[in-house]
Amino acid sequence: MKTIIEPFKIKSVEPINFNTPEERRQILKDAFYNLFLVKSDDVLIDLLTDSGTSAMSSDQWAGIMRGDESYAGSPSFFRFKDVIEDITGMPQVIPTHQGRAAEKILFSILGGKGKYFVSNTLFDTTRANIEFSGAEGVDLLCAEGKQPSVPAQFKGNLDVEALKRFIVEKGAANIPLCIITVTNNSGGGQPVSMQNIKDVRAVCTEYGIPMFIDACRFAENAYFIKLREAAYANTSVKAIAQEMFSYADGATMSAKKDAFANIGGFLAVRDGALAQECRNLLVITEGFPTYGGLAGRDLEAIAIGLQEVMEESYLQYRIRSIEYLTNKLIAAGVPVMQPAGGHAVYLDAKAFLPHIPPHEFPGQALAGALYEVGGVRGVEIGSLMFGKYDENGAPVAAALELVRLAIPRRVYTQSHIDYVSEVVIEVFENRNDICGLRIVEEAPLLRHFTAKLAPVR
Repeated sequence: MKTIIEPFKIKSVEPINFNTPEERRQILKDAFYNLFLVKSDDVLIDLLTDSGTSAMSSDQWAGIMRGDESYAGSPSFFRFKDVIEDITGMPQVIPTHQGRAAEKILFSILGGKGKYFVSNTLFDTTRANIEFSGAEGVDLLCAEGKQPSVPAQFKGNLDVEALKRFIVEKGAANIPLCIITVTNNSGGGQPVSMQNIKDVRAVCTEYGIPMFIDACRFAENAYFIKLREAAYANTSVKAIAQEMFSYADGATMSAKKDAFANIGGFLAVRDGALAQECRNLLVITEGFPTYGGLAGRDLEAIAIGLQEVMEESYLQYRIRSIEYLTNKLIAAGVPVMQPAGGHAVYLDAKAFLPHIPPHEFPGQALAGALYEVGGVRGVEIGSLMFGKYDENGAPVAAALELVRLAIPRRVYTQSHIDYVSEVVIEVFENRNDICGLRIVEEAPLLRHFTAKLAPVR
């Protein structure tokens, strides 16, 4: 295959601040071994997240200049609404300042003690908002998705038979919503097939349970469907996305992902009564229904980005560049989630550091080593992020111990990615020198954002 070239030209640059491994070792110690507490100026290659870190296009910047800041009825809102309605087919479009705000509104209305929200895999803020309402989030990931080293076409799928069993066990009346996350972020950025979406829709219809899509990376998922489901090989990405949404009753989205925006999100639904409840809460917590916590310029940038992200030249580059890094690591023997996902490379920390048990957070230890050696910041998706305690206070490990290297959209070049591979391989070659971590201080929800840790010697 020919060299991957970026389908864009660079017309503005930002400097990277270089520091030494010795300096980074002290920075890591001062940050209590939590990379969320490290200043971004102290990071060389920042792969902590692809959320809000994208480079916007010249058209988006032009749209920002056009943004209308009227408090009510801004034309920027109606452009935003029209694009989302065209893609999702959902007439009720509610802007929010980011995805978790849409989740907070939705689960505040539908959640509560004794209720269960089922999903292929919930991400951290989604689960936290569910739990904050008093409800419980339940992951029903397909069997192949739980095996990082075993390639499969759609490892993000929801286990349909497990869904049926869970509904029978708990009762449909206690399950207000089924949520399909596309792509499956916590499950390695793996895609969900159109067939799986149809099958889940059929089960939800049978039992009278609404189905929503967490649409953060809808375009990447649609492109995987085009590549991997033969029936869609000649279908446009937009048409695939429209079909995906046609099976859903609603959608939440952080526009900081597949809309290239630095801030923003939305909640889209078909049910007018639910939309009115959501807007009532929106006005209290976010803002008027035609801006919802966003400036008009952000509404413009999101509307443009949602159209740009479905361009196949961009998606081909995006997916191939993730695959490029994944394959370089596989060739060096590094254990990674296979096949490559859509927005990130996921290191299998459990296999990478088998000498560190889950209660000593191998993913967090690995993420710290990557930063110390090469200034590369990733994020742990394992027992620090998703671990629990049982009724006796003993730690309960997460299903997977991963380190996510999320690639910001249109930000880094191939030489940056080559550098990342060199850092990962160097850490892998010296992996036996890495020790585990223990928690010194933690918050009751989303502890990974602010937790303080110390080495276990």
